[in-house]
Amino acid sequence: MREEAGGVDFGGRVPWGQRWAARASLAAAVTAVLLPVLVGGTTGLLLMLAGTAGLGVTAAALWWALSRRGPARVAAAVLAVATPAAVVALFAMTLMWALVVSPALWAVAVWCGRYALRSTGEHVPRMRERPAPPPRRPYLIMNPRSGDGKVGRFGLKEKAEALGAEVVLLEPAGEQDVTALARAAVRRGADLLGAAGGDGTQALVAAVAAEHGIPFLVLSAGTRNHFAMDLGLDREDPAAGLAALVDGVELRVDLGFAGGRPFVNNASFGAYAAVIQNPAYRGDKVGTALEMLPDLLTRQDAPRLTARLKGAGAGRVTLHEPHAVLVSNNPYRTGDPLGLGRRDRLDSGTLGVLGVRVDSAVEAAALLLDPQPAGLTIAAAREVVVDADRPSVEVGIDGEAHVLPTPVLCRVARRALRVRVPRQRPGVPEPPPRLNWRRVRKLAASVGRTAVPRRTRR
Repeated sequence: MREEAGGVDFGGRVPWGQRWAARASLAAAVTAVLLPVLVGGTTGLLLMLAGTAGLGVTAAALWWALSRRGPARVAAAVLAVATPAAVVALFAMTLMWALVVSPALWAVAVWCGRYALRSTGEHVPRMRERPAPPPRRPYLIMNPRSGDGKVGRFGLKEKAEALGAEVVLLEPAGEQDVTALARAAVRRGADLLGAAGGDGTQALVAAVAAEHGIPFLVLSAGTRNHFAMDLGLDREDPAAGLAALVDGVELRVDLGFAGGRPFVNNASFGAYAAVIQNPAYRGDKVGTALEMLPDLLTRQDAPRLTARLKGAGAGRVTLHEPHAVLVSNNPYRTGDPLGLGRRDRLDSGTLGVLGVRVDSAVEAAALLLDPQPAGLTIAAAREVVVDADRPSVEVGIDGEAHVLPTPVLCRVARRALRVRVPRQRPGVPEPPPRLNWRRVRKLAASVGRTAVPRRTRR
């Protein structure tokens, strides 16, 4: 007899620790759900219904606040704040202790469930490290404006030159052609290209490195440095990345393209892409978004998008008129709230796709209350073609504003980029097992066996 849970074969023997952790997880989850009803009776049941309704009202109010202007926006914003406060107050006046105990039980349920699944969850293989000799003529492009002046504060230019690198600083005033600088360096004999700046600058230099088949060095001197984070680099100390020049290893990672333009993180279409086109966005992000979103969300001043997904398990899927589409270089985590915004690996050869369509307050509420909301699409694809009812469309490529002719083909060049990283680096945290309650239930119901040695015949 072999025990299975959710398609996972436990080999006929389930460790007792995992079985009891699964049982504790289920017990804690059931108790957390039923506690208000068991203790408060009808009052507890009404409170649970009020809490569920409160989530829906809050989501609807947020939709109204973003898609309206004037007094309607103010009223909706007040409702979005007042509704959850009222629900908490109701619990506090009737079942205050349940308000504390139930979340604690949920925490226990999640921890025990993940512990039970720790050896049965899908293993995410690490990106392979390859030995790499030190470069002879490294060339680094640094943007002194990125990250509030990290290049100067960490002395990146001086430290890199001390290690034998040629460094060019982008001029604070005026726009320089980063791609042209990188290509000229390759013609002069550079055997490694690097960039210290935001992800947009990283992508341009990375594309030239991939084009010529030479290594690329990432220095986390931008504001958010998502690419550096997913490579496992130290984002707090950009200078630590320079160790790759003397003691480095090489990773082969994917490079995304949107309409021929490279990206290391993502390309976004729709509402966000339109907002960042506004020149006022850099100085007032919140104010600019609040001013533009009503017209974008109600489609008064927004293109009608269509996204066609091909391959990588998606088959042929079409998203009709989404408000936003995010195409990422490898999929982002979705099952772990603490890991949102991270990618487990960068060499799978697939694009992650996130599409959102919300046309009403009811659909906004469904995003929170429906386990599989119709307005949310999460998928992986080999190619994504984004079209619109206009000859061109706004695109945010690694946070930089662009306008591209339609249709826009998004693709991924698998392992096209040779990234040089330090041998010693923080690394990417191991993702926790995805909490699957069906698998937890089967684990809890499994029966452990003690292996009985068979008698051998001489």
